[in-house]
Amino acid sequence: MRRGRSRRPAVAALAALLLPLAACDRLAAPAEQAAAVGDPVQDSGRGRRPPPPVVDHVRTDEPVVFLTYDDSAERDPAFPGLVRDRRLPVTLFLTGTVAGPAYGDLARLRPFGASLQNHTLDHRSLRGLPYAGQRAEICGQQTKLRSRFGVRAHLFRPPHGTYDTTTLRAAADCGITALVLWRATLDTDGDLTYTRGEPRLHPGDIIAVDPDHPTATNLTAHTERLLETIEEQGLSVGNLEDYV
Repeated sequence: MRRGRSRRPAVAALAALLLPLAACDRLAAPAEQAAAVGDPVQDSGRGRRPPPPVVDHVRTDEPVVFLTYDDSAERDPAFPGLVRDRRLPVTLFLTGTVAGPAYGDLARLRPFGASLQNHTLDHRSLRGLPYAGQRAEICGQQTKLRSRFGVRAHLFRPPHGTYDTTTLRAAADCGITALVLWRATLDTDGDLTYTRGEPRLHPGDIIAVDPDHPTATNLTAHTERLLETIEEQGLSVGNLEDYV
């Protein structure tokens, strides 16, 4: 009986030493199992990335603005030449449904400053769709950009600029780090309009050039006029990826 009682304190002491180690193992497991950037994570509450910020303007003291284009960029055959000649750091938000020959032309602009980013697979309006549908649209285009061009897109523009909280959740789970809208729009007449604030360009403004316009064939001329306006205001074009 005396020997039985003497073992109990030793067992309790050993358990006290092992419990903190087990707790550390439980805490380390989610980090070890986290998905790589750009890959979808499991649809569970544990380990999910925070929702990406929604930006239409970048906070910066540098005199730069940012040029972004949606699928209209592949409609104007002269546009790639403008980007190459000026080494213009444009951001191109592309959908999977325009993955024709011009898509490859745009991809070849990457060494000259063009960035290929995500605009969904089929250009569906996302707001109101269930999570599975929104994730399929965003992750599907992530996969397509990666498999065709080796691009791990981290910026996303929702079609028509519409989204909801489910969009942010799905985008995060697909590896998106920022949802990009715009403060200024260059419309089909070549005029700038503004979504808010003073009607002029400011450092850090994101400009959408002919967003979602299906027949933009004068994109090059409009961009050249816009570049003149930017220069007249003492600004230049920056690379959005360097700031977001």
